[in-house]
Amino acid sequence: MDIKRSILIVALAIVSYLMVLQWNQDYGQAALPAPAAPSATAALPDTAPGTTSNDDVPTAQADASTAPVAATPAASDQLIRVRTDVLDLAIDPRGGDIVQLTLPAYPRRQDRPDVPFQLFDNGGERTYLAQSGLIGSNAPDKASGRALWSSKAASYQLVDGQDQLVVELTLSEGGVNYVKRYAFKRGQYEFGVGYKIDNQSGQPWSGNLFAQLKRDSSADPSSSTATGVSTYLGAALWTPSEPYKKVSMKDMDKQGFKETVQGGWVAWLQHYFVTAWIPAKGEQNTLQTRKDAQGNYIVGLTGPTLNVAAGSQAETSATLYAGPKIQKHLKELSPGLELTVDYGILWFIAQPIFWLLQHIHNLLGNWGWSIIALTILIKLAFFPLSAASYKSMARMRAVSPKLQALKERFGDDRQKMSQAMMELYKKEKINPLGGCLPILVQMPVFLSLYWVLLESVEMRQTPWLLWITDLSSKDPFFILPIIMGATMFIQQQLNPTPPDPMQAKVMKLMPIIFTFFFLWFPAGLVLYWVVNNCLSIAQQWYITRQIERAAAQQA
Repeated sequence: MDIKRSILIVALAIVSYLMVLQWNQDYGQAALPAPAAPSATAALPDTAPGTTSNDDVPTAQADASTAPVAATPAASDQLIRVRTDVLDLAIDPRGGDIVQLTLPAYPRRQDRPDVPFQLFDNGGERTYLAQSGLIGSNAPDKASGRALWSSKAASYQLVDGQDQLVVELTLSEGGVNYVKRYAFKRGQYEFGVGYKIDNQSGQPWSGNLFAQLKRDSSADPSSSTATGVSTYLGAALWTPSEPYKKVSMKDMDKQGFKETVQGGWVAWLQHYFVTAWIPAKGEQNTLQTRKDAQGNYIVGLTGPTLNVAAGSQAETSATLYAGPKIQKHLKELSPGLELTVDYGILWFIAQPIFWLLQHIHNLLGNWGWSIIALTILIKLAFFPLSAASYKSMARMRAVSPKLQALKERFGDDRQKMSQAMMELYKKEKINPLGGCLPILVQMPVFLSLYWVLLESVEMRQTPWLLWITDLSSKDPFFILPIIMGATMFIQQQLNPTPPDPMQAKVMKLMPIIFTFFFLWFPAGLVLYWVVNNCLSIAQQWYITRQIERAAAQQA
């Protein structure tokens, strides 16, 4: 009968495993985007032909005059294509905004390296744009419509041997000549967006630079967790009181944010990637968030007023970063921007862990082996504390026969049983809570490492060996979680059995429960826990044998 039951349990486990594998194959990967149309329209999603929405212009600085405005010409149906070694983007002549941007070095899915991750999108899967312009009483971008720029070519490319690519858009209006200049550099995800105003109108010119990011409320396409646990998706900005201030979409639903700061930056965050506008240093800028009539969320900045006398020229500029969350690069761009790599409330533990992990990787060259080396170092750091706890558990295991005798002696008299147990613990110098200490101490490190592996773009699609091809996502065959559950079960056998029957049953279920929890955890995190369990088993087995040998000699 026992053999039949065992066979049924094993068969049920195998069938369940195969069903989970099939589910993971069918639903566990992000869907690829639909092929883009050959000629994408350049009109913004909230723009009707022949007009533009005033939602694209900050209302506080937009032209408030009541003078009639001529109808805005329709946008060109030809986007301006620009390609560098790390960026592939499209500029809309209407407004000169970036309406499409992909990252060739970061595939959307590991099994499809030919499909780059798309950051900006002009209403395909989502609306996500980087907009900029000049606003004011006689500036080209007005509340009634955006400027229509022209360029010498329809496409630009950074060729081999070329370190810099400049794309210029031109516009003449009311006797003022404008140049909007994009300056790209090889290997860089940040690029300059500058304006040159040549005032030949005979009248003074006054205006402000605005730069903003507009996004709808669609889900994060870069999130790779199948459990629904995701990183922060929303806006963030810099203020003197908060170098990293989150402004979520829920916050924007309630009310807008507005503050004038010196310098600063505004950004939109998602898993692994960030987009940020960084103005020129030393300038007074108004940072603002709002929600437009179409339900899109906007975070942006407006620069100081720029006055250009008749017959004079002036320039203004900002920097746009659109790429991966690489802390070193972000820190160099602006103070506080590196905090967009959000490790949560335990960032003060996560940052040193990432620093150490990165240095280990520089030596080993593989993130998987680096995680194993980091686990060993953490285990060595906690060795004295773990040893004290394991000694306490070993003593508990040694006095288990005495505890069983007390249970038989006092039966259901819980009060006398508790008193006798406390006297026994005191006599044997045992701390009954000592066994919980290693887990409690490791939990902050565990949670910090979880966010390091989940948030750090360096881990994205990074292989270790054999079937582990992405340390930042779950084990495709769930082998590591099963091994983790097995090591947890072995470790449990080395611990003393709890005197309470109900507690003992719960403890027996813990390896199974944790195995299911870890099925969808990042493989790198499960790898850390497996190695940590193996080291703990070895340490606990050695200490237990020492104490049992000493007790046998005394007897």
